[in-house]
Amino acid sequence: MQLIATTAYGLEAVVSRELKALGYDDQATQDGRITFDADAVAVARCNLWLRSANRVLVKLAEFPANDFDQLYDGMQTIDWTPWVPGDGKFPVTVGSVKSTLHHTPSCQSIAKKSVVEAMRQQHGVTELPETGIEVPISISIVRNVATVALDTSGSGLHRRGYRTQAGAAPMRETLAAALVQLSVWNPERTFVDPFCGSGTIAIEAALIGRNIAPGLRRTFVAEDWPMFPRDLWDDAIAEAEELMIHEPIRPPLIATDIAPGVLRLARENAKRAGVEEDIHFQQMPVSDFTSSKKYGVIITNPPYGERLGDEAGSQSTLRQLGYVLQNLETWSCFLICPERKIDREIGREANRRRKLYNGTIECTYHQFLGPRPPRREPSPTTTEESSPES
Repeated sequence: MQLIATTAYGLEAVVSRELKALGYDDQATQDGRITFDADAVAVARCNLWLRSANRVLVKLAEFPANDFDQLYDGMQTIDWTPWVPGDGKFPVTVGSVKSTLHHTPSCQSIAKKSVVEAMRQQHGVTELPETGIEVPISISIVRNVATVALDTSGSGLHRRGYRTQAGAAPMRETLAAALVQLSVWNPERTFVDPFCGSGTIAIEAALIGRNIAPGLRRTFVAEDWPMFPRDLWDDAIAEAEELMIHEPIRPPLIATDIAPGVLRLARENAKRAGVEEDIHFQQMPVSDFTSSKKYGVIITNPPYGERLGDEAGSQSTLRQLGYVLQNLETWSCFLICPERKIDREIGREANRRRKLYNGTIECTYHQFLGPRPPRREPSPTTTEESSPES
């Protein structure tokens, strides 16, 4: 069986590492997707464990789609009976990139008609009531090649189940998890998000630090499919619960914000995520932050103009953070914002800049690395710490 993990542009390497950590090494990477060989168990495990992927798909077919006839005929060649029962619901979504067939509503209509006709013939019926289980069909047309897959996730994997409300311009949980994984933070080091908003980055860091599978508090559409029986999901959930670290992170992660309203939301979100004991929330302007700890890590998404409509205010905010960092010389700072270069405001030269997208906003993830913490056994030299691999 071939599966596809979809992801946002720029996060392919992060998802690839997550898949390798789960034991799925046979991969092929394209923009926004990683295709890999796996078994049925992987559908449950990947939905539960992938932190930075958008969805997990089962690949069914791939064929040329230079025109509507090729799209229609290609959909006809697929045997739908093992996947979609005669009464099943099968919504069709289409995405198109650099292809002749670029009008996705028309593509969806043609593809749906083709699947309906194929299923009538394959099931030997004239009516398809679509009142049963839901089996979403996902079609991606890239450079005139259509890839047809089934969406096993249902709701996007960023929907962890803990965030019922969010503050202004919230960050997706999948991106927040990626920011943490692209940093040098680990639970032995002090974590700070001085612009925590509704707490997403801190919560995702706590889930990573406790090895809590992000999908444990939600359900997936493929749980109803006969191809993936209930015991398969139960075994994957039991594995995730066994691997979870039950002791809270100490010292706790620090998440601050100037707005009391969003801090209330953040505390509620952390409680729903099961990590309220791992995070210390505090109302505080960034300019007041100080710490006697060494080798701490700041990971943050500061307010900026394109998100909140205050361009001048965002520059002032960056300068305030820069002043704070002057007294935190051993700390590392990881910061996402639209500006491509913020060295002057921060007062340091970035070691690396990585293009990412926060929703539809093109951003840069700036990585300012402090010195490497000394080993537990004394080391003769202290070198600058290494950025995580891309």
